Amino acid sequence: MTQNLPNDSANTPLLANDEPGPWEELNPDSPSPLVILCDHANNRVPKSLGHLGLALDVFGKHVAYDIGCEKLTRELAKRFDSTALLAHYSRLVIDLNRHPGDGSSIPTLSDTIEIPGNRDLSPDQIKQREDALFWPYHDQVERILKRIKDRGQIPILCAIHSFTPVFKGFQRPWHIGVLWDRDQRISTPLLKRLEALPSICVGDNEPYHARNPVGYTMDIHGEKNGHPHILLEIRQDLINHDEGITEWARLIYSHLSKVLAQVDLTLSN
Repeated sequence: MTQNLPNDSANTPLLANDEPGPWEELNPDSPSPLVILCDHANNRVPKSLGHLGLALDVFGKHVAYDIGCEKLTRELAKRFDSTALLAHYSRLVIDLNRHPGDGSSIPTLSDTIEIPGNRDLSPDQIKQREDALFWPYHDQVERILKRIKDRGQIPILCAIHSFTPVFKGFQRPWHIGVLWDRDQRISTPLLKRLEALPSICVGDNEPYHARNPVGYTMDIHGEKNGHPHILLEIRQDLINHDEGITEWARLIYSHLSKVLAQVDLTLSN
C-alpha cells in the first residue's frame, strides 16, 4: 500500500522531539584508533516525510538501507573494542555516502523505484535534510577522529556496507568486496589474506570500485585526511541472519586485526 506524500515543508522541523537523532555512537571511550562507520545502517524515515510516498515494503529492500550491516557493525565494534558510528535514517531521505549536490544524494529514482517524496524539492528542503542528518553525522565522525588524534594516535577508518546477490540479472559471485582508491595500506594486505582462503570469493574493488570515488565518507574522512582506511562490502544473503553475522564478524576480525597490527600508521601524502 502506498503511503500519502509527505508534508515536506522547510518550515517544519524534519525530526520530531520524540524521534532519534541522526546517529548512534558505540564505545565512545574505546582506546582503539579504529573507527567503524555504517552510513546505511537503518531504514528509518522522519515522520514529517510520510514514508516519502512509498509502499512500506520498499523499506525492507536494499534501496532503503544496507541489509545486515547494523548488526554486523555492532558485532565488529565489540570484537575490536572500537568506536563505531551508525546512521539512524534511510539513505532514501539523504545518502550520507554521497557528496551534497550529487544527483544521487537525495534520489528521485533508485533501482527503478521512483521516490515521490524526493521530487521537486526546493533548495531550502534539501538544505533542511543536509542540516538535520548529513552534516551532524559527518561532524560527529570528525569529532571522533579528533578525539583519537588528540590522544596521539592516527585514526583508522573501516566503512561497512552490503550488496545485493543479484543485480540486473547478474549473479554476483563475490562474498566480500575490498574497496580502495589511492591508499592501499590496508587493502593490499587484507586482499592477500582473504584471497588465500579457498572458500571465499573476494572482490578487488568489486562489486563497486572506489577509484575516483563518488563515496563521501572514505573520500573526505580517509583520503583527504591521509588516514588509513578501508571500505568492506559483504553480500547481503550472507549477513541477513544472526549466524551469518557472527561468522562474518569473526572472519573480518580475524584477518583485519592482523593487518592493522602491521599497518604503517603514518599520514599518507
